Amino acid sequence: QVQLVESGGGLVQAGGSLRLSCAASERTFTNYAMGWFRQAPGKEREFVAAIRWTGANTYYADSVRGRFTISRDNAKNTVYLQMNSLKSEDTAVYYCATGLVYRLTITIATGYDVWGQGTQVTVSS
Repeated sequence: QVQLVESGGGLVQAGGSLRLSCAASERTFTNYAMGWFRQAPGKEREFVAAIRWTGANTYYADSVRGRFTISRDNAKNTVYLQMNSLKSEDTAVYYCATGLVYRLTITIATGYDVWGQGTQVTVSS
C-alpha cells in the first residue's frame, strides 16, 4: 500500500507564504486523486485542494481559491500545496490523502483511503 509523508508545516505571519509537500512512497494509479484537507481545533475536517497524476484539472475550496495552488512533480511522486497570503483562519493541521475518487466526490474526505500523518500550519495575526 502506498504511504504518504507530509512536510513543510510551521509558523508563519499573516500575509506570508508556505509550501507543503506530500511525498508518496510509490506512484498511485493514474486515476487516483491526491487531495489536501485541513482540520482546525473543534472543527470538521474540510477539503482544501485536489489534483490527479495526469490531466490539467485542479479543485479548490472557495476559501482558498486564488491564494493556494496545488501542483505535482510526477518524477518525484510528490504533490505540493503552495499557500500564499495566509490568514489566521488557515491555521490547522493539514493532511494529504489519496484514493480512487471520482469527480463528484473528490472534495469528500470519506472517499479517500490513504492518509498522511498531518503537518501543523500556524498563522499568527
